[in-house]
Amino acid sequence: MKCPYCNHTEDKVLESRPTRDDEAVRRRRECLGCNRRYTTFEEVEMRRMIVVKRDGTRDEFDRAKILRGMETACQKRPVSNATLLEAACRIERELLDRLDLEVTTSEIGECVMRELLAIDQVALVRFASVYLEFESPTEFREIVSRLKKGGQNSKIITTKRPEVLVN
Repeated sequence: MKCPYCNHTEDKVLESRPTRDDEAVRRRRECLGCNRRYTTFEEVEMRRMIVVKRDGTRDEFDRAKILRGMETACQKRPVSNATLLEAACRIERELLDRLDLEVTTSEIGECVMRELLAIDQVALVRFASVYLEFESPTEFREIVSRLKKGGQNSKIITTKRPEVLVN
């Protein structure tokens, strides 16, 4: 750490204490070169994940977008915000645990559908209809009949057409 006043690289820590809800450490330091004091903050650097969109553009991952999509799908359904937040956190952890820090929107969509399958099947159908771009009532009928057959034991695959759920 360089002193902001004289650029000396040696200092001593006078005081350390947690801050920002224990997500960072505030350190009061004294430069051993000029004896002036300054404050630094230390926090964990999170791995940043990049989302590759369908059109090839890249954007930084944002859990809030997943949460908004799930909230929209669950609108007027008996699903709590806490349940959706937990699901969004599980999705983020699952994606961050991978070695590759680039993820496609298709992979995110598959994770969301898997979570919604366990939470609320009506919300799953709503989400899938937008995400998979349903174009006819037949596609709705097919996904509903597959849900009836397999229920929560259905597996979700990453296709863009009606074979969304496979028993």
